[in-house]
Formats: sequence, C-alpha cells, structure tokens
Amino acid sequence: MEKAAQDISEMTSQEVLCDPTEQKSRKRLSTLKLFIVALSFAYFSKALAGTYMKSSITQIERRFDLSSSHIGLIDGSFEMGNLLFLAVVSHFGAQLHRPRLIAAGCLLMALGALLTGLTHFFMGLYKYDTVIQVFQNNSVNIPACVDPVKTVDMPEIQIEPSVGDNKACVRESGSNMWIYVFLGNALRGIGETPVTPLGISYIDDFAKAENSPFYIACLQTITLLGPMFGFLLGSYCAKLYVDVGYVDMESVTITPNDSRWVGAWWMGFLVSSSLLLISSIPFWFLPRSLPKQGSEQDKSSPTSLTLDGAESAQGSNPNIKLTEITKGFLPSLKRLLGTPAYFLLLCGSILKFNSFIGLLTFKAKYMEQQFGQSASRANFLIGVLNLPAVAVGIFLGGLLMRRYKLSVVSGAQLSFATSFIGYLLLLLQFSTKCDNRPLAGLTVSYNGTQSVSYNGEMLFSNCNRDCSCSPDEWDPVCSDSGITYVSPCMAGCLSSSGAGKNTVFHNCSCVSTSFPPGSSMSVRLGQCPHAKDCSRSFTSYMAVSVLSSFINSLGATPGYMVIIR
Repeated sequence: MEKAAQDISEMTSQEVLCDPTEQKSRKRLSTLKLFIVALSFAYFSKALAGTYMKSSITQIERRFDLSSSHIGLIDGSFEMGNLLFLAVVSHFGAQLHRPRLIAAGCLLMALGALLTGLTHFFMGLYKYDTVIQVFQNNSVNIPACVDPVKTVDMPEIQIEPSVGDNKACVRESGSNMWIYVFLGNALRGIGETPVTPLGISYIDDFAKAENSPFYIACLQTITLLGPMFGFLLGSYCAKLYVDVGYVDMESVTITPNDSRWVGAWWMGFLVSSSLLLISSIPFWFLPRSLPKQGSEQDKSSPTSLTLDGAESAQGSNPNIKLTEITKGFLPSLKRLLGTPAYFLLLCGSILKFNSFIGLLTFKAKYMEQQFGQSASRANFLIGVLNLPAVAVGIFLGGLLMRRYKLSVVSGAQLSFATSFIGYLLLLLQFSTKCDNRPLAGLTVSYNGTQSVSYNGEMLFSNCNRDCSCSPDEWDPVCSDSGITYVSPCMAGCLSSSGAGKNTVFHNCSCVSTSFPPGSSMSVRLGQCPHAKDCSRSFTSYMAVSVLSSFINSLGATPGYMVIIR
C-alpha cells in the first residue's frame, strides 16, 4: 500500500511537472521578465548616451567655437527628431511588433551616437588661443612684456594674433562640422521614439495591474543608473585632453580648470554607441504578444485573445490592417486631446520638462562659471549626488503607489505636490552664489581696489602701457595675492622659468602695485581659485539641489501611471 501511494505521488508530481499549461505559464512569465531586463538595459544605454551628451555640452561648445544659442540648437535636435515621429510611432507601433520596433530604434540610436563621435576624427588638432607658444625647452626665457616687432629676432617665441584683431566682436562657429553633431543627435532622437512608449505599454498590457507600477518603478530606477554612469563617463573624459594620443601632453600649457580646456568628448559617444548596439540584440528574438500575467490559460485571457486575434488578422491580410490603423490615428489623437484631464496633464508635463531639460543641460556649465568647478568635477558631483537621490525618489514613489494602492486622481495629486515643493526649493538656489574673481582691470583695479569696468582701456595701467599688449588676448596668470591678470604681458612680466603648465613669470611690474614692498613679483599660469566663502556657497547649492531632486522624483512614477491610464 505504501509503495502504491508513493508511486501515485511520484506520478502526480511528474504530471504536474509535465503539464503543458504549467510550462507555458512559466515560460510566458520568464519571457515578460526577460523583456523587462532587456528594456532596462536599453533604457540604461539610451539614458547614458543622453546624459553624456549633456555632460559634454561645454566641451563641444569650446571645440567647435560655438555660442550658447548654437549649443541649445544642437541639444534640442534630439527632441526635434523625437517629436517628428513620436505620435505616429506610438499609435502604429502598438498595433505592430513592438519588440522589433524597439530593436530598430536602439540600432538607430547607436548609429546617431557613432556619427556624433566620429566627427572628432574629421577635424584637425585642437588649437587654443594663447599669447605665447614656445618650444618645450627649460632654457628658453619668455619675456612676456615685449614689443611684438622685436620677436622677429627670437625664433623660439611665437606671439599668435588674436581672432578678435581681425574680426568683429561677434561669436561665430569655428567649424561647420558641428552640423554632423546636430544630425547625429537628431538621429538618436528619432531612434529613441519607439523605445519609451512601446516598452511601457508592452509591460502595462501583459503584467498584472497591481504589478505594473512596481515593474515600471524598477525600470526607471535601473534607468537612472544610465545618467549616473553617463555623468561619471563625462567626468572621466573631461579630464583627458581632446587630442590625447595624438599630441605630446608636455606641450599642453592648460589644465582642466582652464576655460580653454577641451576634454576627450568624442570618446564617450563611441562607448555609448557600442552599448546601444548590444541592447538592440535581445528584442529581435522576443514575441510580439503575451497573455495577460496571471491568466490560467490562453483561452481564459481576453487580452490574449484580442492580441492573438489581431496578430492572426494582420498576418493573413497586413495591408487591410495597416489601412484600418491609419484611419484610426486622427480620431484617436482628437479624442485624447479632447479629454480635459489628459490635456491639463499634458500642459503640466510640457512646463515641467521644459524647465527640467534646461536645468539639466546647463547645470554643469553653471557650476563651472558660477562656482569655478572644472567640467570633470561638475559632472562627477551630478553623477554621484543628484542622480542617486532621483533614483531613490522614483523607487519610493513606486512603492508608495503599490503599498497604498493609489488611484489615478491620488497619483496626479502626489505628482503635483512633489513637483510644486521641488520648485519652491529650487528658488533657494538664488541665494547661493559666489563673488566675481578678482581680475585686474575688470573686477578690481591694478592696485587691488574693487571696481567693475566694461571698457577695454581699463585693462591698461602705467605698469603695462609700454608692453605692447593686446586687450583681446586671454592667457590668464595668477599672483600670490589672488588677483588674476589677463595675460603675462598685462601683468608686465619681464622673464620666466620652467616649461609647459609649470611656467612661472617673474619681475612682473603690475604685481608690485598691489603687493607690499619686498613681496614676490611672480605669477603662474592659470586663473586664481575662488575665495573660501565660495566653497560654503557651493556646498549649500548642492544640498538644495539634491533635496529638490529627491522630492521632485517622488512623483515621477505616479505621473507615469496617470499618463498610461
């Protein structure tokens, strides 16, 4: 009897294991999870590419000698390409093979990032403006305060004329190659079109209603690792010289803290292009549709029947199906825009993302110019402080919605409240600022007294009038008093020692006017750092920024769910 019962038990277990319905259910669940994993990596890759673009804004601006308006145009090309196809792809894509459309989008983004990075190799070596270019020889003495006519007898010294001497004071692009960066970014925007709407809708269609917010919250949290690594990659590449591997680094006389420094901006685009190409591979092998998560059988799932039926109909007569889809596009768009709740949410999202994109694009540049941070450090701080706070906020927002089972109205209220509080906190950043750096002839006089001038003649003083200096040259040097001079010539320096970044200019007549007698009359290459008060202001700025980012992100997942519903 015991043996027979054991045989029956073993047979029952074997039947359960071999039950085709049970195996299909497990297979579909694993397929959905595989899709979520693949989509998470695609989101990670596209977010990394997007934020790396924003972290390289200042590098691209300097490399192509562009104005801020040009840079805004280049950065906006992503949204331009995205908007051209977003509505069409979102409508038609939901009726077609969504995973394969996502794969094609990832492939297109990879091509766009590759085109952007390859632009570097179409250009020559980067040449930054400097007053004096010398051969790297420690024995060469550079008399900065010298009449340019006399340099004919000094072959080691080349005083390069300023661009401003020959052109009007209008900022023009130094090269038309920036158009390829524009096209590459627009191509990346077109490729991103199917990824977000079709990926989210695929999860929402085939996951349980109570699990969908949690899946999307996990997806967004993993996605935020992309911006984090994007900014960290931008920080690393900004430390490397743009022509690294092609020039002798000993001949480079500027540092990453210099306003003329250009990092290896192109390198990160090649990395992101490779990641996007890899992320496209899994989607080519995923099914077009799945039964609703939690259904017992294929026949018991209305969603499965509808989607499978649509798939069969399209497979038998795809032309008729595409015609029907086309006819339904404009009525669907009209019906959506005619919904007051959706229209108000759309207007709110436009205002929110309009400010968010501008903030994220120029945040690093603001930190560079207002607080004296290098591009590398600014990107690093954004990556390790702001983005983890955003990731935690998004994840907690998803947990709150799942834990308390918030309705659509409650989700919209939470999203509005967090956004409003976040913006109020951002207003506190207006109180965190640094004073202007002491710059002789501009923000302070040559004797050290405070003054602000917009007159080029104020750059000259009795100590440098006989030096034949150009007011248009920018090769800053720093004195021990903390005052920056526009150039060694403007500082009235008569000799120098050292080479490259370590060059020190001596016997500077203008330094003695602001220094007590007997003090050092030497200056070193580079601008003087900000005062210590600026460090405290910057700490306050980052604290407010991190707190605002966290509170703002708490409403991200509820906001997504409101749009989907």
